[in-house]
Amino acid sequence: MTPQQLNQLIAAAQAVREKAYCPYSHYPVGAALLTKSGDIIDGCNVENAAFGDTICAERTAAVKAVSQGQKDFEAIAVVTENGGSPCGSCRQFLYEFAPDLLVILANGAGEIQMQVVLSELLPQGFGPSSLP
Repeated sequence: MTPQQLNQLIAAAQAVREKAYCPYSHYPVGAALLTKSGDIIDGCNVENAAFGDTICAERTAAVKAVSQGQKDFEAIAVVTENGGSPCGSCRQFLYEFAPDLLVILANGAGEIQMQVVLSELLPQGFGPSSLP
């Protein structure tokens, strides 16, 4: 990933974070997924009064990508106020497509707090290769 792509990815996550629907947690999250073809697909968290029906920004971006025919992911930038990490469900969801996905965590100002490979966030993850 080029420095320009990294900046575009974080900027896209920052911008979509403003669209988050989070009346319960008041914790807006924006995510921007870089596909191997160079496309950037964004997503924000959308909460629900039935909390289990909430969808995180990371999964929103991944579902949008798949619905657009994109399944090869290179990196994802996640922007929260404090540079928070993806939840376990998002880690598992993304692992399905890209165990070696670069995960970039940034705060609300766009400052990178951490860069890590998804398989380090989800060691011994369960994916398609785990099935017979």
